Amino acid sequence: MKFLHDDMGMRDADSGDEAEVPVAQLEQELSKARQEMLELPAGYQPVQKAVIQNRIAELLVDLQCGEEAFDIAREAFDVFVAAQQWEDAVQSCNVMFIAEQVDSLPALGQGVWLAVTFPVDAELSVAMLQHIIDETPTDSDGAAVAAVTACYIVDIRSEGKQRDNLALFTNHMLGTVARRHSDVSKQEQFDYWMEKMELTDPEKFLPRLRNVVDVLVQEDWWVDREAIWASLPDQ
Repeated sequence: MKFLHDDMGMRDADSGDEAEVPVAQLEQELSKARQEMLELPAGYQPVQKAVIQNRIAELLVDLQCGEEAFDIAREAFDVFVAAQQWEDAVQSCNVMFIAEQVDSLPALGQGVWLAVTFPVDAELSVAMLQHIIDETPTDSDGAAVAAVTACYIVDIRSEGKQRDNLALFTNHMLGTVARRHSDVSKQEQFDYWMEKMELTDPEKFLPRLRNVVDVLVQEDWWVDREAIWASLPDQ
């Protein structure tokens, strides 16, 4: 899977589970992407540049250039929002979060809000919610809300092999959150925990996710939520 890792962000940093891409290869890819941006034709659309900027920002994160990566992804984000290319905007937020800068948490909150509001790729949406789990204490209700929302998104947005893979991943993620939150180890305990935490009804847990997002973003919103929400059908 492109955006997800199987241990839900709790891997030992020294475990060496993933082979690192050589720095020289990353630098070569970065140089190629920068050249591609310079060679954009006259009259190019802003989103054409923004797509390349997202790729550049991802490479910069891998090269430990977090500040530059964040700034480039932030510029791309505004372009994607203006063009209403929400999935690309969420990818920008993902890069901004993993860049580990001062505004990375607001970026995460906005990425999650967009990923839940719009029919963004299920795997990317789950990855954004996974970040919330990674960032919250073991006893956090917010982690439980994020995990069950991930399961819900997989159920309504994916199908076939992707659904099978993501369902396995998110169910494991929810079980892990239940264990760390309330020491849940048996099915009957899990069922009771789900009911007690009000995690069985989207009409209850989705509003709680909005509260988690508000904590992450505070007042630093980069999108007009009210205007976006008013533009959606059946609102």
